[in-house]
Amino acid sequence: MTKTNKNITTLDQILDSKYGKKGQPKREQWEQEFEAFRLGVLLEEARTKLGMTQEELADKCGTNKSYISRIENNSSDIRLSTLMKIIQKGLGGHLKLTLQL
Repeated sequence: MTKTNKNITTLDQILDSKYGKKGQPKREQWEQEFEAFRLGVLLEEARTKLGMTQEELADKCGTNKSYISRIENNSSDIRLSTLMKIIQKGLGGHLKLTLQL
């Protein structure tokens, strides 16, 4: 028999409480900022997995080290064309997008 813990709070419950339900402007802003943060982490993980420095990645995709650093630290918006260049030319990967409605 499984025992459920009624004292567990889910992430959605915390976000609902702090930022409002999905679809509310404050919650949508949080979601967007989280995705930008997540993208930076994914790029940094891929770069380090390949044993590359930020400078090496920047050189491969035609940008500079500070721009790569800003992306990885969620301090910069990134254009889709630039993101694709970083992933394809810099990391040798492919970008797959999904759309959720």
